[in-house]
Amino acid sequence: MKQSILRKPFRYTYNNVAFGIIVVNVLIFMLNYISPHSRFYTALIPGLVLQKGFIWQFFTYMFTHAGFSHILFNMLGIFFFGVQVERRMGSSEFLLFYLVTGLLAGIFSFIVYILTGMYGVILLGASGAVFAVLLAFAVYFPHANIYIFGILPVRAPVLVIGYTAIELFNQVFSMQSGVAHLTHLAGFAFAYLYLVIRMGINPMDSFTSGRRGGRWR
Repeated sequence: MKQSILRKPFRYTYNNVAFGIIVVNVLIFMLNYISPHSRFYTALIPGLVLQKGFIWQFFTYMFTHAGFSHILFNMLGIFFFGVQVERRMGSSEFLLFYLVTGLLAGIFSFIVYILTGMYGVILLGASGAVFAVLLAFAVYFPHANIYIFGILPVRAPVLVIGYTAIELFNQVFSMQSGVAHLTHLAGFAFAYLYLVIRMGINPMDSFTSGRRGGRWR
């Protein structure tokens, strides 16, 4: 039986794509730091997309950050979790996963902002894609412990579920103004769909019993 193009696997390679993503983020951060006005071209601003046709912002927003702490924590997420996920997925699959989930999280947020009249909001940061990577890490490494504040061990799936609950709460009650909780949730959701549709993996199997289905490396 001919394999669906949606599930056709890439040839496995490992080329340190995660580090490449970090480098691109740092370079764009330096550009925005040197020329703050450039952030209006690289962040996702619904009004500019509609009025000026800046459709590239759906892609560039995930490489744009507001400040040093913002980029630091996102890049640490890619370093600690993205590298491990890339080793399991392979570099080509990981790059596609990262870009697709980040892109779709941005598009989804854009639609919500337009429907709610928030044309001037500025969406930036790799968080949507990083949250997608975190979900993938929990699925590939369900028994891994992540140490909160370097002290409290929490299993990866529990951490993902906890983060999801916190993001839902903050989105509903508008906690922590300025944080794109909706985009974080979208990152989780699109990562889940990607794993099911593209990889043939049901994340819940990993979360509940550690069983491994679909295409695992």
